[in-house]
Amino acid sequence: MNAASLLPEKISVVVPLFNEEAVLPQFHFRLLRVMDELASEYEIIYVDDGSRDRSLAVAHNLKAAEARVGIVELSRNFGKEAALTAGLDVASGDAVVIIDADLQDPPELIPSLIEKWREGFDVVYATRTSRDGESFLKKFTAHWFYRLMGKLSDTEIPADTGDFRVMSRRAVAALGQLREQHRFMKGLYAWIGFRQTAVLYRR
Repeated sequence: MNAASLLPEKISVVVPLFNEEAVLPQFHFRLLRVMDELASEYEIIYVDDGSRDRSLAVAHNLKAAEARVGIVELSRNFGKEAALTAGLDVASGDAVVIIDADLQDPPELIPSLIEKWREGFDVVYATRTSRDGESFLKKFTAHWFYRLMGKLSDTEIPADTGDFRVMSRRAVAALGQLREQHRFMKGLYAWIGFRQTAVLYRR
């Protein structure tokens, strides 16, 4: 065991926001409960992507009540890929979790992702085994999107997998070297390589 392994780990959580005013307090409450149970140092980074509602104001209220909350405010709506990149650029954790605030992906799954990271995986992505509550059209288009991307790309992109994942510090650093203007994050996650694995869940 080296000296570095004795240091407490730090986990960053990057959360892009776009018009999430209604659900953000509930998401934050559930996220705090999960992170407090992990017994790790952590930070939560909300990235407001030019929301037109009160998402940014709500985020500032959350920051006022919790010192471990940070906010990145984009000047306008640049899109989720840009918001994710901005959040990853400022995240300082040994592991970085990416999760949306809309509660379609459960914060309670984060400990399972972190467990796999602690086992030595650099990228641990959450893969949906079902899409409860979504329309047939939504399920159909999502199914064929991932299959089509798999056919078009030389890099295998995991099917039924969104942005919800945890990445190691070196994976985040490698992703940070890729500064394409038109970014497809799901492809970039796969392209950087390293040890990757999935955690399955029902959405």
